[in-house]
Amino acid sequence: MFSISQAFAPPFKLISPFFIVGSFFYLAAVLFMFFIGAENLSLLDAKVLGFVHLFLLGFVMMTIFGAMAQLVPVVLEVGHFGVELFYAIWPLLGIGTVMMAFGFSYPMLLPFGGVVVLIAMMIFVMEIFLTIKKVEKLTLVMSSMLLANIFLFLGIIFGLVMALGYAGMVNVDVDALLRSHVFLVIVGYIVVTIMGLSAVLIPMFGLSHGFSMKPLKIAITMVGVAALLIVASSFSGIKIFEYAGYLLCVAAMVVYFFFVKVLFVTRARKEIDIYAKSLLFSFISLLVSLALGILYLVGAGDTFLLSAGWLMFFGFFAFIITGHIYKIIPFLVWFERFSPLVGKQKVPMLADMLPKKSSSAQLIFSAVGVVVVAVALLLQNEMLIKAGASFLLFGTFAFVRSVFYMINYK
Repeated sequence: MFSISQAFAPPFKLISPFFIVGSFFYLAAVLFMFFIGAENLSLLDAKVLGFVHLFLLGFVMMTIFGAMAQLVPVVLEVGHFGVELFYAIWPLLGIGTVMMAFGFSYPMLLPFGGVVVLIAMMIFVMEIFLTIKKVEKLTLVMSSMLLANIFLFLGIIFGLVMALGYAGMVNVDVDALLRSHVFLVIVGYIVVTIMGLSAVLIPMFGLSHGFSMKPLKIAITMVGVAALLIVASSFSGIKIFEYAGYLLCVAAMVVYFFFVKVLFVTRARKEIDIYAKSLLFSFISLLVSLALGILYLVGAGDTFLLSAGWLMFFGFFAFIITGHIYKIIPFLVWFERFSPLVGKQKVPMLADMLPKKSSSAQLIFSAVGVVVVAVALLLQNEMLIKAGASFLLFGTFAFVRSVFYMINYK
């Protein structure tokens, strides 16, 4: 289990906008689903691309950036190189996300949105690099952060070039760059970041002890090699590199799953709370997503890829993030607002700061919505997609309510 010190933590007022804005983008992405018809069910459709960027940039990236702003200096035990830079990141990322979400339908907006997102991410990446540079010796978790941010840097460069090509400003092979952009950002950055932070957060919240980090090291290495193979396939056109990268990535996720299973089994805190339930659903979604992805690779239709991507995004990413938010926000609020009062007056427990009804509603409605939409995508049933989106909408409203409740707890 890692030793976590709050000595280098930034103020909560720096972190809270990332969680607030991120939760609203999560809600916006779910609302966006109601404007996607059956004729739009393609990975390259303008509305689908807008929806994906709204969710990934606005919710996933926004929330991860906020968590990283808090956790990087705490884990590294060094202060941020320029903590004030984070006050500029969330507005830039928010504005750029909105422009990109609509830019696929109105291409002239796309390069401008891409530049704004690029600036926000470059500020984040450079700040993290300069913060990591202060550390004398890198651990596995620190190395994963460094690797993830290198992949993010490359991914956003490819993304900007694609945005310029999509708008007709430069002549590039968008299809060739697409695989590299998607893989570097989603797998190279988001997945590697989740892997690295899991080794800190899950043991911390579950009080896990006596586990080996070797499986995580193997999984991260495999993902790194897979990303390089995918990029090589994009520029060389060699298909064997592409499929080798996909299979290596699937194998890495399986190894990572068993690493998390060990963390879960060895935890001292056995309570099955909203956090544990969220993680359980997220990893079940991950396994089903991998199974559907394998079926697609061996010849199943595009509907299997759509459903696999849906479960990866709204099943795995969304639930592992929301589950951790139910732990992170109460912890940060308690530390800043109530820790100075310990020994002077009665202070709440972390469990008291969690809205049990709305968090449970979020879990149930969102889980049902994710499952219904996953089945609907396999069946290409638009009415069923809207039904699943309705469940998700109720769950997302409950989540937004929970975020405000925890942040404003007094």
